[in-house]
Amino acid sequence: MSTQRRSYRYVGPAELKAAVRPGSGGCRISSAAEFAGWIAGRSAAELAEPFTFVIGLDAVLRLAPRRSEHVACAGGDMVLSAGEIGFVREADRWAVGEVSNQSTGYCPDVTSWSEVARALDAVGLGRPSGFTYEVVFRRCPGCRERNVVREDDFVCVFCGSALPKTWNVDPLV
Repeated sequence: MSTQRRSYRYVGPAELKAAVRPGSGGCRISSAAEFAGWIAGRSAAELAEPFTFVIGLDAVLRLAPRRSEHVACAGGDMVLSAGEIGFVREADRWAVGEVSNQSTGYCPDVTSWSEVARALDAVGLGRPSGFTYEVVFRRCPGCRERNVVREDDFVCVFCGSALPKTWNVDPLV
């Protein structure tokens, strides 16, 4: 049985997407060996904070420095998820210590966790059972602004309109 995957278009500032250059995407990590090579090149300062990540349409993890734009990490392409991820050393292997869907450029739904889990499992990384920090994104049907819903308060911070309970950030989906 085939299930339809939800993909996310970039919905952030157009000038950030326009700045993306071909071949500028994040480091593609599709195996334990690729992750080992990538992580070995990181400094202690880099490892002290989370990295930018996306899961591409090919279901593969891509990583970039934290202050990188998600759209640049994705090479301007659509994604299956996006956010921030931090790694910790557990005994003799690396694991995910923290992971979120915090990407105001793609605004992925919390349901994108399954794509993140699949990509991390493919690389052999230990991981939590879900996002350690979930961000709920909604687009206001009134003023069309993107919102982060806090404490289950589904009210637009820009105009006061009620926000939908289901994900609706991309107007073309």
